[in-house]
Amino acid sequence: MIQIDGSYGEGGGQIIRTAIAMSAVTGKPIKITNIRANRSNPGLQPQHLTGVKAAAELCNAKVSGAELGSTELTFEPSKIQFGKFRFDIGTAGAITLVLQTLIPIAAFAPGTVRLEIRGGTHALHSPPIEYFQNIFCDYVEKFGLIVTANVEKYGFFPKGGGIVKVEVKPAKSYKPLNLTERGKLLNLKVFSIASEDLKTANVADRQVAGFRNGLPVDYLVKVFTDYTKTLSTGSAVYAHALYANCKLACSALGERGKKAEDVGNECADGLMKEINSSATVDKHLADQLIPFLGLFGGEFVTSEITEHTKTNIWVVEKFINKKFAIEGNKIAV
Repeated sequence: MIQIDGSYGEGGGQIIRTAIAMSAVTGKPIKITNIRANRSNPGLQPQHLTGVKAAAELCNAKVSGAELGSTELTFEPSKIQFGKFRFDIGTAGAITLVLQTLIPIAAFAPGTVRLEIRGGTHALHSPPIEYFQNIFCDYVEKFGLIVTANVEKYGFFPKGGGIVKVEVKPAKSYKPLNLTERGKLLNLKVFSIASEDLKTANVADRQVAGFRNGLPVDYLVKVFTDYTKTLSTGSAVYAHALYANCKLACSALGERGKKAEDVGNECADGLMKEINSSATVDKHLADQLIPFLGLFGGEFVTSEITEHTKTNIWVVEKFINKKFAIEGNKIAV
């Protein structure tokens, strides 16, 4: 049984998500201790727990310690299943973080996996659903995996209530990702969303205005805005730069007391840092791709080697017979 210290490196939920996914894929049982030990609320939280239980259902795993607040967990996987699955986080916990656990597992299913997940589509410290749809899904397709995601309902903190349906079509064989050159910049896309009650204040439109004002160059920008019915008030802005060979993205979440224009400006500032680097994979995606890179091989350049990325490399190397090579900001297997 592989032993994993959950307080290592970044020491957060990413260790759980990656370790569970790699365990299911490789068939190697694991024991995780010190789960989120250094956090103010240590142990498994609802979003982590949903991911563990969902993964267990996908691969008929035997699990112990799968309880709220648990700081120790064992996971013994069996055969990966396909078909329809439905999971409810029960809070506004991030749907996209649960998907980070499930997508690598579904990649090795013997047939199509269809998931319906309820929770938050936009949450702090997690990728918004637009990022998952436009960035994550596009990049895993470069390995050969086809993932599509449709939002039936958006969900903000604190009530959540978002509903996302995802379909994963495994490939018969996978290929390495070799992505070290961006190619030509084609355009920028910004998607601004706000709950319907913020329409009179033009929040989604003002977020776009803030985004445009944060750009130092008059780029060609494709704009999409939406006001939608949600259980809780909220807003978010997502943007990406589309190149011939890749996409770089950033996002920002609206907060009470924070001007809509500042939310948009924050997103633009983050995106410009990616554009001004030589990255082919933004810093937020790099750690998410580590399990796929470890399993299928390849190389990419990121804008920053974050603690999340370093920690994910440490976890993945426990399951594979290869070592990651880091040269500057290039990561290769």
